[in-house]
Amino acid sequence: MRARKKKWAAGELLDNPRILRDAEEYKKRIRECFENDNPIHLEIGCGKGRFITETSRRNPEINYIAMEREAVILAAAARRAQEQTAGSLVFLLADVKDISEYFHPGEISRLYINFCDPWPRKKKRARRRLTHENFLALYEQLKIPEIFFKTDNRILFEASIESFSRQRWLLQNVSLDLHASDMADNIRTEYEEKFSAFGPIYRLEAYLRD
Repeated sequence: MRARKKKWAAGELLDNPRILRDAEEYKKRIRECFENDNPIHLEIGCGKGRFITETSRRNPEINYIAMEREAVILAAAARRAQEQTAGSLVFLLADVKDISEYFHPGEISRLYINFCDPWPRKKKRARRRLTHENFLALYEQLKIPEIFFKTDNRILFEASIESFSRQRWLLQNVSLDLHASDMADNIRTEYEEKFSAFGPIYRLEAYLRD
């Protein structure tokens, strides 16, 4: 589902200093926008930006990038980050399928995948899931050492566990009900806040084997 058009979005995309406006210029050069050697953490699909904004505020020693393919969604998230004085955080308008065009292997220290589309209706569409083996192969090529994944869709979660297990990933801290667990520092996304009342939130951490 595409986001509704917002009249202010075009201006936000042009004027917000947190948005890397010409994505083509930043291919293989994203670290230059931070002007430091701090680790880079990447979120794929940022929603309205609550998670990545608060995460960056709590961890100023980390550089954060939110990659989003929908311009209106990215504009809204970047506006929130600017208004709430996020930490070291920028927004990149790009599709995850092109991730290897933007980063060098070993450049991303952690990847966040929060509540991605489960693509449940047709089996052949499962390859579009961001935890499908095809995408895991991209992350592996980039030598991303760890992935933190959350979803409210049990089918997607179980399929993701199978995908990670078939690849070179070791699973840790697997939770079948995150909000009932003892994890104290969980930062909720807008989606998570809204839909957790309808069922459990699933979470796992995946670490790339040597």
